[in-house]
Amino acid sequence: MALHQNKGKEDFTCGKSINKTKLYYRFDKNYLLVAVDLELLRTFLEVARTRHFGQAGEALHVTQAAVSARIKHLEGMLGVQLFDRARRDIRLTPEGNRLIRYGNLLLSEWRKARQDVTAGGALRQLSVGGSPRVWDVMLQAWILEVRRQDPELALITHAQAPETLTRQLLDGVLDLGFMLDPPQIDTLHDVEVARLRLVLVSDQSARAPDQAVGDGFLLVDWGLAHALELKRAFPDMPEPRTRLSSSRVALAYLRELGGSAYLPLPMVVSALRRARLHRVAGAPAFERAVYAVYPVRSERETLIERLLGLFASLTPVRKRRNDSS
Repeated sequence: MALHQNKGKEDFTCGKSINKTKLYYRFDKNYLLVAVDLELLRTFLEVARTRHFGQAGEALHVTQAAVSARIKHLEGMLGVQLFDRARRDIRLTPEGNRLIRYGNLLLSEWRKARQDVTAGGALRQLSVGGSPRVWDVMLQAWILEVRRQDPELALITHAQAPETLTRQLLDGVLDLGFMLDPPQIDTLHDVEVARLRLVLVSDQSARAPDQAVGDGFLLVDWGLAHALELKRAFPDMPEPRTRLSSSRVALAYLRELGGSAYLPLPMVVSALRRARLHRVAGAPAFERAVYAVYPVRSERETLIERLLGLFASLTPVRKRRNDSS
């Protein structure tokens, strides 16, 4: 997919449109020139995310009728149906699924175009993504350090599922991603930047490990490797009734309703000192590595390497696991 200048209608800077509402793109082999309203794409992506016209309208601060009209207009422009509305739940059609990737790319190009114009050049900006569980634990501190050390850098941040981060890294939507289980892809570097020490904590003192992973145990999603470690350590553990993807939500849950969970030690140090939570004696601790992932031969590689070096002030661990060239 390549940008195409439409003389007399659009001006382009660095190959990107600077119009606020529309981008002109050539799609694939047919080189079909299409004017796409960004608001239509944003609306489509929000409906695809929520699977609900009303919720999408609330997120976009428009009425449900406006959302429906935008989707119909976009379908008319493309000549395809994007959502299956025959059932009670809204589902993407095959055409809708294909449009998601292009929609994200188009909006990403627009964001980069704005940054190119307002931030003084693409090399002084960075698009960073991380899984929610990594943002919860460590990325806030790194972002603050980046800002202190490089106040002129334009930052764009995202919180996405690991599979979405991988796709956006490959598509060029993201420059840098952080995740616990990096993909084994030759075109992506992965560098270990930190380790999380996970400890079992409970709102009750003097609980045995087997009791702590029984009733009231919250299974926080720390990736497949942790789930397997947990099963090996507690083979008779019952299936948890509550599963959470956010460690911060788990911590708030423990404070309000009680229970137990494996959480990063730095996150619970204060609660342990105040005896609001208690470490479960005899329970094994687990470690999870956090990886920074970025494209091989990225034009921002020098910038990325320098910024990853800031983790040294937060944690001493930094090791490249694969170094494809």
